[in-house]
Amino acid sequence: MNNSKYDLTRGPILNRLLIVAIPVMGSQLMQMTYNLTDMFWLGKMGSEAVAASGSAGMYMWLSMSFMLFGRMGAEIGVSQNLGAGDVASAKKFAQSSVFISAALGIVYAAISAIFSSRLIGFFNIQEAEVAKSASEYLAIVSVGFPFVFVGSVFGGIFTGAGNSRVPFVITVFGLITNMILDPLFIFTLDMGVAGAAAATVIGQFVVFVFSAVSVKFSAERPFEKFEFISKPDIAKLKQIYRWSAPICAENFLFALLTMTITRFVSPFGENALSVSRVGSQIESLTWLIGGGFASAVTSFIGQNYGAKKWERIWKCFKLSNIAMTVWGICVSLILFFLGRIIFSVFLQEKEILDMGQTYLKILAFCQIFMCLEGAAASIFRGIGETAPPSIVSIAGNVFRVPLSYFLAQTSLGLDGIWVGVTLGAAIRGACIMVWLVMRKRKLPQTDTPEAALNAQPEI
Repeated sequence: MNNSKYDLTRGPILNRLLIVAIPVMGSQLMQMTYNLTDMFWLGKMGSEAVAASGSAGMYMWLSMSFMLFGRMGAEIGVSQNLGAGDVASAKKFAQSSVFISAALGIVYAAISAIFSSRLIGFFNIQEAEVAKSASEYLAIVSVGFPFVFVGSVFGGIFTGAGNSRVPFVITVFGLITNMILDPLFIFTLDMGVAGAAAATVIGQFVVFVFSAVSVKFSAERPFEKFEFISKPDIAKLKQIYRWSAPICAENFLFALLTMTITRFVSPFGENALSVSRVGSQIESLTWLIGGGFASAVTSFIGQNYGAKKWERIWKCFKLSNIAMTVWGICVSLILFFLGRIIFSVFLQEKEILDMGQTYLKILAFCQIFMCLEGAAASIFRGIGETAPPSIVSIAGNVFRVPLSYFLAQTSLGLDGIWVGVTLGAAIRGACIMVWLVMRKRKLPQTDTPEAALNAQPEI
């Protein structure tokens, strides 16, 4: 590990951080493009198709709450133990994470497929055809959930080991597959919304296969031998649960509360639902790219926490805050000034463009706070303290639901919902940064004698 180019405990901090961050952010950008490709082609069918896929997409988003059990277990467990030089424990964490994700993926897929109509019914969609298409879309994409869950763990294993390049390359293959199949299935084969769902599943399966092959046979694989099916380590499973439960609860409630807000949106009609769907994908510039950078920071912090190199941890803290602030400013400017132009790529109706422009202008004001929230959360998770960011996120998201509902009853109408979402995000970001600064004062500021002895010049 110490001689590896993916060892994050040695060498120039910014250089090492970017080695991990750039491919992870690239992977997240590919994921965003993946989603926007669906929106682009479905948008040519009309707002009804976009609204249908958007409603079903909420349950794809909800699935991430359970997918993170394995993903975070792999990222934190692998990074901390490789940083400490314990390869055997790192491997056990990785294998236990695969076991958890496979089990959860199969259960979630079964529930989504069997109860697709009832799950879509939660949104109280007024148009019967939209509801029917959404149910069909959800039933089809359910097939891919087990592959997504386990494939995500494979990506977490590589990222935790400091090698995010392999997951990035694999994501590109999945994106290319989806981009080719979307127009073929939607229009050439006349499958419509169902075609978009089928293309998504096939793309996900391609990512899963390439990821599994890479973990097992790639020259850059983190472990010499890796068994996909092995007896889970109970102690490791318990530790993964302690790490991941707060994060999963946070994401579950975030998705559930967002679905509740979508229910507030539905009475305003299919155009409003389409704006919510497309707008959230455009806004994902922040939380996908920023989240990708945060994932890299978690791996960097995890390895250095395992090696007890606190000076590198706090230097990374400063660098990540600067980087995320700059990114937040850039996204805010893009959303505020170019929102209408971006929206017009997917939907052309004037009413929708007016709604979309307003939506993005309002959300532009919380992007910096969202970026800082991601940076702070990654530091906490890297040192194994996953509860603080989850507590803040849950509290902020619970607060925004009644706030959005109340503001929607005022003269603001639909815009009141977006204002409530923006205020909730701003409060979350500010609170978690304050908590992290207070926590930092109680943690070591300098390296342990052993870490200092092994330190190398940082240039």
